[in-house]
Amino acid sequence: MRRRSTISTVHACRPPAAGYLARVRSWARQPERGDVPGWVLITIMTAGLVAALWLVAEPLLTGMFTTAVSSVGG
Repeated sequence: MRRRSTISTVHACRPPAAGYLARVRSWARQPERGDVPGWVLITIMTAGLVAALWLVAEPLLTGMFTTAVSSVGG
Protein backbone atom coordinates (compact mmCIF):
# COMPACT_ATOMS: atom_id res chain seq x y z
CA MET A 1 0.00 0.00 0.00
CA ARG A 2 1.39 3.36 -1.01
CA ARG A 3 1.15 6.18 1.46
CA ARG A 4 0.31 9.70 0.31
CA SER A 5 2.67 12.44 1.26
CA THR A 6 1.82 14.78 4.11
CA ILE A 7 1.63 17.79 1.79
CA SER A 8 -0.91 16.25 -0.56
CA THR A 9 -2.94 15.01 2.44
CA VAL A 10 -3.03 18.50 3.92
CA HIS A 11 -4.11 20.01 0.61
CA ALA A 12 -6.73 17.32 0.13
CA CYS A 13 -8.26 18.11 3.54
CA ARG A 14 -8.40 21.87 3.05
CA PRO A 15 -11.84 23.29 2.36
CA PRO A 16 -12.36 25.06 -0.99
CA ALA A 17 -12.46 28.47 0.72
CA ALA A 18 -8.93 27.94 2.02
CA GLY A 19 -7.56 27.99 -1.54
CA TYR A 20 -9.43 31.20 -2.22
CA LEU A 21 -8.10 32.81 0.96
CA ALA A 22 -4.56 31.75 0.04
CA ARG A 23 -4.93 33.43 -3.37
CA VAL A 24 -6.33 36.59 -1.77
CA ARG A 25 -3.43 36.73 0.68
CA SER A 26 -0.96 36.21 -2.14
CA TRP A 27 -2.64 38.97 -4.17
CA ALA A 28 -2.63 41.33 -1.16
CA ARG A 29 1.15 40.96 -0.76
CA GLN A 30 1.79 42.06 -4.35
CA PRO A 31 2.27 45.76 -5.06
CA GLU A 32 -0.78 47.50 -6.43
CA ARG A 33 -0.82 47.79 -10.21
CA GLY A 34 -3.99 49.72 -10.96
CA ASP A 35 -4.94 50.85 -14.42
CA VAL A 36 -5.04 54.58 -13.66
CA PRO A 37 -4.84 55.81 -17.28
CA GLY A 38 -7.79 53.61 -18.17
CA TRP A 39 -9.92 55.02 -15.34
CA VAL A 40 -8.94 58.57 -16.26
CA LEU A 41 -9.92 57.93 -19.87
CA ILE A 42 -13.26 56.45 -18.86
CA THR A 43 -13.98 59.40 -16.56
CA ILE A 44 -13.11 61.99 -19.20
CA MET A 45 -15.13 60.20 -21.87
CA THR A 46 -18.13 59.96 -19.54
CA ALA A 47 -17.92 63.67 -18.71
CA GLY A 48 -17.69 64.50 -22.42
CA LEU A 49 -20.69 62.31 -23.22
CA VAL A 50 -22.77 63.95 -20.48
CA ALA A 51 -21.77 67.42 -21.71
CA ALA A 52 -22.69 66.55 -25.31
CA LEU A 53 -26.05 65.11 -24.29
CA TRP A 54 -26.72 68.15 -22.10
CA LEU A 55 -26.08 70.52 -25.02
CA VAL A 56 -28.59 68.62 -27.15
CA ALA A 57 -31.21 68.02 -24.45
CA GLU A 58 -31.10 71.35 -22.57
CA PRO A 59 -33.55 73.26 -24.82
CA LEU A 60 -35.97 70.31 -24.84
CA LEU A 61 -35.79 69.83 -21.07
CA THR A 62 -36.19 73.57 -20.44
CA GLY A 63 -39.26 73.65 -22.70
CA MET A 64 -40.81 70.63 -20.99
CA PHE A 65 -40.18 72.12 -17.54
CA THR A 66 -41.61 75.50 -18.52
CA THR A 67 -44.72 73.88 -20.02
CA ALA A 68 -45.25 71.70 -16.94
CA VAL A 69 -44.89 74.59 -14.50
CA SER A 70 -47.14 76.89 -16.49
CA SER A 71 -49.86 74.22 -16.77
CA VAL A 72 -49.83 73.61 -13.00
CA GLY A 73 -49.83 77.33 -12.15
CA GLY A 74 -52.92 77.87 -14.29
